Amino acid sequence: MKISLDPWQKKFIETKGDKMLCTGRQVGKSVVCGIDAGRYAIRNKKKIILMIAPTERQAYALFEKTLDYIYNNAKNMILKGRKRPTKSKISLSNGTIIWCLPTGLTGLGIRFLTVHRLYADESARIPLAVWDAVTPMMLTTGGDTILLSTPFGTEGYFYDVLINKKNAFNSYTRFRTDSLKVMKERKVCASWTSFQREKSIQRIEQEKARMSALAYAQEYMGQPLNDLKQVFPDKLLKEICVLSRPEQISETKDYYLGQDIAGMGRDLSTWEILDGTNSQDIRQVENITKRRTHTPERVKLTTELEGTYRFKKIGIDDQGIGSGDFGYLLHNLTTKRKTISLNNASRALNSDGTKQKKLLKEDMYTNLLAMMENKRIKLLKDEDIFHSLRSVQFETNRGKTRFYGRNTHIAEGLIRAAWLVKTKPLNIYIY
Repeated sequence: MKISLDPWQKKFIETKGDKMLCTGRQVGKSVVCGIDAGRYAIRNKKKIILMIAPTERQAYALFEKTLDYIYNNAKNMILKGRKRPTKSKISLSNGTIIWCLPTGLTGLGIRFLTVHRLYADESARIPLAVWDAVTPMMLTTGGDTILLSTPFGTEGYFYDVLINKKNAFNSYTRFRTDSLKVMKERKVCASWTSFQREKSIQRIEQEKARMSALAYAQEYMGQPLNDLKQVFPDKLLKEICVLSRPEQISETKDYYLGQDIAGMGRDLSTWEILDGTNSQDIRQVENITKRRTHTPERVKLTTELEGTYRFKKIGIDDQGIGSGDFGYLLHNLTTKRKTISLNNASRALNSDGTKQKKLLKEDMYTNLLAMMENKRIKLLKDEDIFHSLRSVQFETNRGKTRFYGRNTHIAEGLIRAAWLVKTKPLNIYIY
């Protein structure tokens, strides 16, 4: 089905040179940039196009849309055989190549490229060290940089470009819009029905009621906000995320499992395993993520991991989607005495059994942060772990702290596992 572009999308494609999209979510950023990249690749010979994002999965989403555009508009230009498209490279008959490469945390692995056009998806979340590596790639080519992202605080390269810090980014044309405006103004057509329009507006209104005003302003109105702070600073994460996976599992160690459960959508279910034998030297030994898994599949994996690690405790959310997993594990002979309810809505208990004012989620995040700052915990050197923890933001309003993020599933598993280690001498059942 041919997509009908919004006026602002058409103008974006027609604009040459450096340009950026700072918008709310789901407005069609990657769609229009996929078209933009595909058109450039078809019309220009012997060019190198590079697509990056905080994670390889995010970069591939834009890469896939670009391939789809070329396939539908210039299929005969896509080389076949040994040079057929892969998950990291598209070669065209005009000599142009499109790369989709993981940048890592520093961009060190892609310094070899000379680039004529750079696309950076979720660019507000790309660490500064990566920009130091990729921006010189276009020094001699006269190339263009295309940035697309929802905001992420008021620091970093993307924000500097947005505000034209020190007038250093005069070459950029800036495009800004919000999710509600796009949903309301998009022309009804075959690819955007009136039903889709009504449901989208309804969903945004539901999100506005559910989220804090600051989080809603950032995610759907596309406003960079100083009041939403990063929980785990980049510098701290680089000091903590240093471990390799152990070659073998020891029967004499105390292992703890923290889980975050997702449904059949795009979100991840995660299994985070810590070695808490020494509470002053806690070490992550495994990080497992699965997408679109049913409850029986998740429970099967958990019980298989139990057979390998013999966990001391298993922490899981017993509300919403996670309630099914929690119920199964409570009825399993090997896990029922180890499975602990650690849901974000519960309140932690004082020693006398009364409830504290803080929600358990705040306690769990604060606990993991304290472990990091006191160098009591080391985590795996894994980009997905780094970016998940990096994505967690917080805001404080009237004495209440809210935690927020779009990629927090690994972080949510880790805070549960770390909480289990912290409270292992205690009775930590939360009802």
